Amino acid sequence: MSNNKIKLGFVGGGNDSLIGVLHKVAAVMFDQYEIVGGVFSSNQDINKSTAIDLGLDLSRVYNNYEEMAEVESGLDANTKIEAVCILTPNFLHFPMAKIFLQNGFHVICEKPLSISLKEALELKEIKQSKNLVFAVTHTYTGYPMIRQMTRMISENIIGDIQRVDSTYFQGWINDIIHDKDKRSSTWRLNPDVSGISSCLADIGTHAFNMLELVCGMKVKKILADLNNLYDDNPLDIDVSVLVRMENGCKGTIRSTQIATGLENNLNISVYGSKGSLSWEQENPNYLYYHTSNKPLQVLKPGHLYNSDLSLDGTKLPAGHPEGIFDAMGNIYRGVARAIKDEKNEIGEFPTIDEGVRGMEFIEKAVESNKNGNIWMELDS
Repeated sequence: MSNNKIKLGFVGGGNDSLIGVLHKVAAVMFDQYEIVGGVFSSNQDINKSTAIDLGLDLSRVYNNYEEMAEVESGLDANTKIEAVCILTPNFLHFPMAKIFLQNGFHVICEKPLSISLKEALELKEIKQSKNLVFAVTHTYTGYPMIRQMTRMISENIIGDIQRVDSTYFQGWINDIIHDKDKRSSTWRLNPDVSGISSCLADIGTHAFNMLELVCGMKVKKILADLNNLYDDNPLDIDVSVLVRMENGCKGTIRSTQIATGLENNLNISVYGSKGSLSWEQENPNYLYYHTSNKPLQVLKPGHLYNSDLSLDGTKLPAGHPEGIFDAMGNIYRGVARAIKDEKNEIGEFPTIDEGVRGMEFIEKAVESNKNGNIWMELDS
């Protein structure tokens, strides 16, 4: 690369995409990537207009992802796309990621990784055989105070973990679910597009991923109770999961899309023998540290009492809010370091391993619910 920037291609993320702008801003935040082409939409007018707005050479804008993979893989090493960002509905993640991996491209993929654990494991095998970088964008892991929370727990500041709680409450589907025509026409509730889950796959995986990240240990067993609300709705929209961690402690993962009026209410609390830590996504610059014999402490980004990784992910002086764009930007920077084979700390970005874990969580939770709310063991 003549300018040392990673040449990045997009599949999805057109001008009509809700998530596209987040990835585009994050990709250029640290001047590590150059967006050079892609397939931004199956609608060719949107595909082309997005490319024009980005100032791209229209010869690098393709009709479909198969054409993109074939043409780009044949270009000169100094010209071709090196990494591909996949921002499409769930059922397309697997075929797209597979073809780009097979052709030697690094991959940055929205969650869930696929629509089945079998597909996820196949992608992991290909990724390993090709020695490529694969990131799954669990965006919230990039927040500085989540990085600080993870470090404090790993340093035993709150003692032995004895209870955990992770929740993600939204209300957006409440305006859809009570109308039969609407609930039968949204892709999030269509198994052919979303897979076997709606709520678990969309936001429950964030709560699950966050819990394992900050605790530094795996969820060992789960018991799930899923709610579809209407008999003609095939997918879950409201989920309660009991969890048992590797160390034997217990807790809950709860996610819902019918918490009327709520937006992106992701919360994580970890209770230890010496103290507890809690964090809220909608107030991401505050990490709450509780102990039995001292007043509540509120930790904020940008201060020297934070870990090196937290400070590395802080872009502004203390007192200036760090937000969702910054969190995703931190993930993209971690991926860039991995692609460039630079020093990369654990936790800088979610890997394909987290994607595989998420798919097993979904499948085992659905199976638990189907079989009468029984305990299921996670093996991956």
